[in-house]
Amino acid sequence: MKKHHFLRAMEQNLVVEMIYLSDRNEISHRKIRILELNEYSMVAYCYLRKTRRTFSYRNILSSVPLVSKKERAVQ
Repeated sequence: MKKHHFLRAMEQNLVVEMIYLSDRNEISHRKIRILELNEYSMVAYCYLRKTRRTFSYRNILSSVPLVSKKERAVQ
């Protein structure tokens, strides 16, 4: 996802699923709700850790907004 996609997900209050590489080179699968976008990172609620976390854009390996079945039917 590009930064403008993160902005759209934040504006629409969507949950984003992502694969993230930590600074210690550990890969994790996260579901987040974006709270704030910055120049090089974002602040989001992480459902895995159950707290607010900061994620660096450069460490996001893959991301996609999650859309409910009901929303998909409308699209």
